[in-house]
Amino acid sequence: MEKGRVYIYSGDGRGKSPAALGRAVQTAVAGGSVVLIQFLKGRGLKDSGFLRRMEPEIKLFRFEKSDENYEELSEARKQEEIGNIKNGIAYAKKVLSTGECDLLILDEVLGLVEKGILQEDDLKNLLEYRGATDVILTGINLSDEVCMLADEVSKIETVKFKVY
Repeated sequence: MEKGRVYIYSGDGRGKSPAALGRAVQTAVAGGSVVLIQFLKGRGLKDSGFLRRMEPEIKLFRFEKSDENYEELSEARKQEEIGNIKNGIAYAKKVLSTGECDLLILDEVLGLVEKGILQEDDLKNLLEYRGATDVILTGINLSDEVCMLADEVSKIETVKFKVY
């Protein structure tokens, strides 16, 4: 059985999540199915009517309950959200172990590693369940250890940004 590939989109530039979403659309157009799990983004894309219309080919999940960005939460609420985030990671493991989709996107999972919510070894163990499923990991900061888990790493940086 062929192993799925691991792709990482990282860097301080804008466009990591949109690049992953572009891959999701490509996979869906080719007849595949996608599960996208967002972390640390507050409300994120969960209420997007556009993405709901893409179901069942692209399914979006967000396990955090707060609409606020994780960094804006009190310490007590952060602890609550960590439990929710861990439920999201457990769901990702289920998705990978059952082969539920062709592409799993873990949006901002590198931020979980950076904040110590998810250990590098836990991410490595999670990826071992991937079977033939391709996985995309996104986030700003990328450690050398996590980089070694990937088949392809793209660094996205902003060269120019103009506010209109």
